[in-house]
Amino acid sequence: MIEKVNPMHPDKVADRIAGAIVDMAYASEENPKIAAEVLIGHGVCHAIVETTAILDERDIADAIFRIAGDVQADIVIVPQDIHLSENQKGNVRCGDNGIFKGMPLTGEQKELSQIARDIYRKYPTDGKYILDGVRLIICQSNADKEELEKHYPGAEVNPLGAWAGGTDVDTGATNRKLGSDMADSVTGGGLHGKDLSKADVSVNIYAFLKAQETGMPVTLCCAIGDEMVDGKPYAEIVQMARVYIQSVGGFEKFAEWGLF
Repeated sequence: MIEKVNPMHPDKVADRIAGAIVDMAYASEENPKIAAEVLIGHGVCHAIVETTAILDERDIADAIFRIAGDVQADIVIVPQDIHLSENQKGNVRCGDNGIFKGMPLTGEQKELSQIARDIYRKYPTDGKYILDGVRLIICQSNADKEELEKHYPGAEVNPLGAWAGGTDVDTGATNRKLGSDMADSVTGGGLHGKDLSKADVSVNIYAFLKAQETGMPVTLCCAIGDEMVDGKPYAEIVQMARVYIQSVGGFEKFAEWGLF
């Protein structure tokens, strides 16, 4: 059983905006420290950004408008806490505490991910999807119900009828759709709106990729300040995550679909 949402779901809109802000920080510095939280809905977008990087509020507003459309942007930028900044001086060390789980994807999870992408190419508007064995549930805004039923025989398509969706109907918040991003690998840490020093980003990516490579579950924990995780230098795990993020086109692109 798995649920997937597409990049226009309000929660994913928030993730994408947060990712765009992190991309700006990396354009400004090689190794910025940043945490961005976004709440959006009903014509207003709130973004709170803690960072070491010098960011232009106008650039953030432009990213919000590009991703979310005509909304009122409420942006707060503050310096990162001095104690958190001190942790990263010298060697690259773990930026926070956490427990992490990487789980191999099932065939069902891969299948729904592909279905979601296929539908999104046709209908690039708010949508969410569930696959539970033979039961396929498709809730797609602004869609032709009959066309989807024809393409996916037996699927339950928009059970309550047509709907508009988007941030004018529902609110979105950063890291609220981690099940959609990570399938069975979800633990406590969020993937989006953070720099690579944060274990929530780098160790989650590392554990997920290792699980896909080995076909076995991966469980890890780390403490803030750790220089080694899973027998590897933390700097090596951060670099692996950096390469992965670069391979998908940056943090904003990563936020569209998460890890699968």
